[in-house]
Formats: sequence, C-alpha cells, structure tokens
Amino acid sequence: MKNHYSVIVVGAGSVGMASGYYLAKKGIDTLLIDAFDPPHGKGSHHGETRLMRHASGEGSYYVPLALRAQELWYQLEMEINKTLFIQTGTLMVGDNNASFISKTIKSANDYSLHLEKLDAYEINKRWPGFLVPEHFVGYFESSSGALLNEECIKAFRQLATKHKAVLLTNTKVNCIDFCNSGVIVKTADNTYYAEKVIICAGAWTGKILSSFGLPLRPMRKTFGWFETDDISYQYPMLPCFYFNFEGQKYYGFPNINGSGVKVGRNDSEREIDPDLMNQDFGKYSNDEGDLRNFLERFLPGAAGKLKIGKSCMITKTPDKDFILDKHPEFPHVIIAGGFSGHGFKYSSVLGEILSQLIIEGHTSFDISHFAISRPALNIS
Repeated sequence: MKNHYSVIVVGAGSVGMASGYYLAKKGIDTLLIDAFDPPHGKGSHHGETRLMRHASGEGSYYVPLALRAQELWYQLEMEINKTLFIQTGTLMVGDNNASFISKTIKSANDYSLHLEKLDAYEINKRWPGFLVPEHFVGYFESSSGALLNEECIKAFRQLATKHKAVLLTNTKVNCIDFCNSGVIVKTADNTYYAEKVIICAGAWTGKILSSFGLPLRPMRKTFGWFETDDISYQYPMLPCFYFNFEGQKYYGFPNINGSGVKVGRNDSEREIDPDLMNQDFGKYSNDEGDLRNFLERFLPGAAGKLKIGKSCMITKTPDKDFILDKHPEFPHVIIAGGFSGHGFKYSSVLGEILSQLIIEGHTSFDISHFAISRPALNIS
C-alpha cells in the first residue's frame, strides 16, 4: 500500500464517506482512514433510520442544503440501485409557541415549502395512532421522510471504492502534522502524506485537533424500538414525527418492515468521553423511561415491549451549528464537525461541499454560518 495521496479523509463516517465518494468520482487520489469499520455503532450514524426534513427547525440557512441533499440522495439511490429514502412525510406537533416549530414554519415560508397545518382533531382522525391533545397544533411536510442511514453509508462506501478511493479501516489516527506544503498523518503502523486533508472524525474531532481548542462536546444519546401489532403504527399508515412541547423534543419513525416504532428524545443527553462510550442503553432509568412515557402519552398503542435500545454519540457546538471551514492557518486543512445531532440528513451535500473546497478552493453554497471564526466558537 502506498503512503502518498492527493487527499486524506480522517474519519469515514457519514460525512467522511460521502466526501471520499465525491472526491474519488472526480478522479482525486483519496485515502479514507477510520478507527472502526463503517457503518458501525461507535459514532453517530447507526440506528437504521434518520429524519430527512426540508423545512429546518434549526434555521432557514439550512434549507438550501436540505434541498440539495435530497437531490443527491435520489441520485445515490439511482447509482446504487437500492432504496435509501422512504417518503413517509413528517408530522411536527406541539405547543403553538414551540420554538422548533416556529423556526420550521419560518423556514418553510422563506423558501415557499409546503407545510400543511392541522389541528389536533384532524391529526387524530387522519392518523389514529396518535393521541394529540386539543391545544396542540401540527404541521405536515409530505415530501420528507426516513433515510436508511446505514444503507446510505454502505452505498457511499461501495461507490467510493469503485471509483478507486482507498479505505483503511480499524486504524486509529494518532496525530496529524500540518505543514505549509501538505499534511503528515500518523497511525500506529504507518505514516501517510497528502497535499490536503479533511478532518471529520465525529466525536474524536476535538481530540485530533486538541491544540486548536474547538469547543466540541461529545454527548451520549439514546433511542429505542417498541413492539406493536397495531396496523395504525405501520408504514405507510403513520408518518415520521417530531414533537416539541413543554420544553421537550422527541422524534420517531413508524414501524417499517416489522422493526417496531422507533423513538428518541432530542433534548436529553450526557457528556461523554468517546473513548469510553459503550452500548450501555439501560444504564440510566430514563433511557427507556423517557421514551415509554412519551409513547404512553401520545402514541399509546406503540408503548409495547422494548425490542431494543441503543446509544450513540453526537458532537455539539455551543450554538448547535456545524463547523465547515478551512483551518485559519493552513487552508489545505478542511475541518468538518460539530453536527450537533442533526447532521446526517445533510451528509450527502456536505460531502459535495467538502469535495468542492478541496478541488476548487471554494463552494457554491453559503457556509458562512459554519465558519470557525464565528463568535459562538470563541476561537482566539
């Protein structure tokens, strides 16, 4: 195996694998290095499904990324000839003044996206699996749905290697030395050289760039699948859903192919050292308790036996916006991280953007909100 490449991608999870695919497809000599064997359960990309929404509750500036990401997911489906996206639609439910819902409505209005407003009666009638109280309101985005995230990564992996990208798995990067003319990437067994590097190592990004002082916080998150025989909870009888109420946020998926109803809490997390993270669902009583309480209240027929629970990691920035930028001293070093629990849906377009930054030095997308120099990161 040779040790010199045009580009090295450190971290071959969702964003890294997508980057490797788009680089290799354009003929760039690319090495991807991952500490595990993606897709795997050690990061942020496992768990079978991820929400694909277009009207963003995180800010209107995400909408162009979401729309392009959707196009690229469809293109990837065609190239790999497999289903990667299921258009279930997504129902947003909550208090009238819920912040996430308000931002979603603004995003839809800013980009003329269709959201169907529904009151509680209409929701319960259309989808009898839900039990929505009368003071709640809903917004249905029919074009959104569920990404089969592990299948997406497998597709990017297969096509990246088909286009001659080299993938080095189960290989931990010990350090990266930045030089004016390139980078030196050291593992336990070898040293690799490249003109450019993309660092997108998920929860380990902060450790790899420890001298840079990025305010990245790896967090433990949990989700679970619950048994139900009620047809009301099967796809296509139930859409994906996102509830924002009383300061709480939950999300979930219908019973797809007998998997059970999947639900997770989006505002309950514990800071973690990624090197010590284990599949320890059930360590805390609220791992299952929070999810079950939510189901009993709003999807009572889905609150059956827990089939399986899992833990994963997200990596948060102070403002929950991404980091997607060149290193301020070494422009041939690209940093992508801090996806804060809402990054997977964008990983296709983020891979495209990173390939543009590598090849052209700039991107056609507005990524100013994701700059390293923004005040929220407080990088001196």
